[in-house]
Amino acid sequence: MGDGQYGLKPVGTPSYTSTRLLSLDFFRGLTVAAMVLVNNPGDWAHIYAPLEHAPWNGWTPTDLIFPFFLFIVGVSITFALDGGKAKKGVVGKIVKRSITLFLLGLFLNFFPKFDISVVRIPGVLQRIALVYLACSLIFLKTSSRQQLYILCGLLVGYWLAMTVVPVPGVGYANLEPETNLAAWFDRVILTPAHVYKPAKVWDPEGIFSTLPAIGTGILGMLTGRWLQSNRPAAEKVAWLFAAGCLVTLAGLIWHGFFPINKALWTSSFVLLAGGLAMLGLALSYWLIDVQYHTWGVLPFVAFGVNAITVFFLSGLIPRIMNLIHITQPDGTELGSKEYLYRNFIAPPFADPINASLAGALTFVLIWFGILWWMYRKNVIIKV
Repeated sequence: MGDGQYGLKPVGTPSYTSTRLLSLDFFRGLTVAAMVLVNNPGDWAHIYAPLEHAPWNGWTPTDLIFPFFLFIVGVSITFALDGGKAKKGVVGKIVKRSITLFLLGLFLNFFPKFDISVVRIPGVLQRIALVYLACSLIFLKTSSRQQLYILCGLLVGYWLAMTVVPVPGVGYANLEPETNLAAWFDRVILTPAHVYKPAKVWDPEGIFSTLPAIGTGILGMLTGRWLQSNRPAAEKVAWLFAAGCLVTLAGLIWHGFFPINKALWTSSFVLLAGGLAMLGLALSYWLIDVQYHTWGVLPFVAFGVNAITVFFLSGLIPRIMNLIHITQPDGTELGSKEYLYRNFIAPPFADPINASLAGALTFVLIWFGILWWMYRKNVIIKV
């Protein structure tokens, strides 16, 4: 796959095409690789703190992975749908892709029991589907200024709803796990039978908190439009760095009265994660597409161009492996994934937390091998 596919140009010249930006594929791939890493530790009981989610308020690097991906969805929309306002059938294609993503996520929740009475309805792919649908339609029907107004309306409106509106059955507004307004929506609309089982009565990818998640996608769209402008590359990067710093600072300030919280996807969390994503993409764009420093980039590009495929299969395959039981010498049975981890990955490590990390890294490296082969063969599975 040649460099020309990405429209790479001499140093100092912006190097994007309408559909491909090497730094964007790199940033997406880095995000997906991190997602695979944190979702597949060797042992869930032994995980380094930065690879876990914050218990409630606050954030860890792991909490930034999903919003980074939604931000990238927003950026990608501006390249994929540039000029799409004049094309017939584009809305139908958007709806079809959104339904496909939602059904893939629902399938992961169904598998392997396929019990409709207790299946979790929301999920990561489901939220991606909804954010993609909403942001794509907003992009097609509004200007950048109008998108900024919608972003502000979503963030301010969500903040007021969560901190001012009394929660039915509780009697006052609050941000506690089981009694906040977003949790109430989940209980009423989804019922406790169809939410995230560890949370029991609410869902971290629930209905109401998807609204500010759309704001994360809009931040990505505004960033994508800026990168598509005709301004000099150095000016675009400088202003994007400045904007990223300001947005991040705004999120930290808002944290003082609307805490950063990934599970609630608070407005302060949208700004913090969005600002940091802007900084990450600005750095990637400057180094890769402008300065043409591409050493070590292509492995992550391989993840990036098949992002949904690797996320879906990296969730499905371990579940299939756990259905295949292997009997150990002592007579106990283990799922094949657990068996391989205990007998081949963990033994060389004295510290169980390092063994757990090694298990996650092994999983990522296996996927790298698969995706690198697909990349070299130009196999891109589009959803």
